[in-house]
Amino acid sequence: MNSPLIQLLVLAGIAVFLILRLRSVLGTREGFEKPPLPQQQSAKSRRDFEVIEGGPDQDITDHVPEDSDQAQELAAMKRVEPGFSVTDFVQGARGAYEMIVMGFEKGNLKEIEPFLAEDVFETFVSVVAAREDQGLTIEAEFIGVRETTLADARFDKDSNRAEITMRFVGELTSVVRDRGGDIIEGSPNTVKRQKDSWTFARVMGTDDPNWLLVATDA
Repeated sequence: MNSPLIQLLVLAGIAVFLILRLRSVLGTREGFEKPPLPQQQSAKSRRDFEVIEGGPDQDITDHVPEDSDQAQELAAMKRVEPGFSVTDFVQGARGAYEMIVMGFEKGNLKEIEPFLAEDVFETFVSVVAAREDQGLTIEAEFIGVRETTLADARFDKDSNRAEITMRFVGELTSVVRDRGGDIIEGSPNTVKRQKDSWTFARVMGTDDPNWLLVATDA
């Protein structure tokens, strides 16, 4: 075998070795290494975003049916005040319920006055005063809120006044004692279930974020 042929075979062997070496290091464009398609992915992302934007407001539909009058009223509130959250309101109303119930039971009306409409506060004052005149005291302990339901919502577009009615089922122990300290009603070991329907009101779009209790109904 002549020298030029031997050199050619050696060079060919080296070339094959280099090709195999490069393939093992760099891999090949197969399987997961297919080139990306950025335009198609962007279009899909835009479509998904549009579906989310155009869908129902879950902050509302988590609490009332999508096509209900209450949903329409809540949506009107959010148009006037985009930062309004129905979920935050419901959670706040739940906390206010416990605070107001206990303030009323214990006669600590000054603590809850900022959360009550004037006529509701006056009613509470008259009831507590009547208890004191009879020498009655109440010992109560709040156990918890068993149910919280958004029952109704109304919005006046002329005044931007919003009213939301909540239904609560609370559990507490309550004991009524006379002047001598004897129990005349209730038991410290018996949990009673209390059902209330409360309406809170506020003018949307104002700087004052506080909702006032404007009506109570058992």
